[in-house]
Amino acid sequence: MPRLAVVSSYFPIRAQPHRGHSAYQTLRRMTSWMDIRVFCPLAAYPFFWRPRNFSYVRADPSYSPPDVPAEYIEYPALPLVSRPLNGLVCAHYVLPHLERFKPDLILSYYVYPEGYAALSAGKRLGVPVILGAIGSDINRIPDRISAFLTRKALREASFVLAVSEHLRDQAVRLGASPERTRAIRNGCDTSVFRLADRAAARAALGLDAESEVVVFVGWIAPTKGLRELVDAVNSLGISHPSLHLFCIGEGAFQAELEARAMDAGHADRIRFLGWRTSLEVASWLAAANVFCLPSYAEGCPNAVIEALACGRPVVATNVGGIPELVNSESGILVAPQDSEALAGALGEALSRRWDEAGISQRSQRGWDQVAEETFEICMECLAHHHPIDSGS
Repeated sequence: MPRLAVVSSYFPIRAQPHRGHSAYQTLRRMTSWMDIRVFCPLAAYPFFWRPRNFSYVRADPSYSPPDVPAEYIEYPALPLVSRPLNGLVCAHYVLPHLERFKPDLILSYYVYPEGYAALSAGKRLGVPVILGAIGSDINRIPDRISAFLTRKALREASFVLAVSEHLRDQAVRLGASPERTRAIRNGCDTSVFRLADRAAARAALGLDAESEVVVFVGWIAPTKGLRELVDAVNSLGISHPSLHLFCIGEGAFQAELEARAMDAGHADRIRFLGWRTSLEVASWLAAANVFCLPSYAEGCPNAVIEALACGRPVVATNVGGIPELVNSESGILVAPQDSEALAGALGEALSRRWDEAGISQRSQRGWDQVAEETFEICMECLAHHHPIDSGS
């Protein structure tokens, strides 16, 4: 059985069990075919200098999610200052663990710094390295040095996976070989996310059977378009007096959004529910009339896939891989950062009769299929083993 080492911070940790959901669901289904060990490198910041642009939590090294053995490896870092060196430092800390595991192949989700570190280790071990681009790693590169190192990693990888054709094209523009780059779209657990009765879901959640319900699932962050979504719901208040927005997820931006709704006098129609399990998310999607994701950028958002599998129409922005998921029969797409257009699309979606059974039937891509396609690429790389050119 081939030994696959996965080097990625895009993976569940005890404090964030929903983190890296797509990677985890794919890998746990591949364990029947490969001996898999995850090495999860995490930047460790000093207590007196913590990053401000994201919620920083330390990993619990004793934690490992079910079905996939994992080791959590901290490496020292400083916000902004160490970014150009994080790839090399990460490689230094991860390499001894990989040497003990003796993998035949390395897979890394997230191009820099973990993918760069995986490539450095792969050269030392003489094994092929597959990089998985998930979206933010190549859509929002923070500085020129990181961009240079990202391009170098994409150019040197044995193979590059992307979660959408849009992201694949972006990876190729940044230097990935077109012949060794492929899109593998995300899936969902179709036993959980499936068409269900709206009235029953609303009764279970204590919602009014006659209300118009819009659901959002994702990080509570400005780049998810939540400011525009709250403004759009506020503007629809008169024409849609029974409209309610329910936001599922976590993030520091929540306080500003709550204040925005309160200032508009609509605090009672916009609720933030925090993080929810997959079963709870499925219940809220079943209760919804419309799912909305007005992000500024996306790779292949699982929340959209899950909403479609539940048969719910989607109002979203025309960015990233979203147009590959949503067409005129399953939703409405608008330009990002346009609350007026978003309000119009929500109003249209709420008034239209959708073929919800058809939407669900066309959206039945499961994680088993994702795992099979990923495994095929792994075996292809092992069979052909394109050596990593350290002189690139």
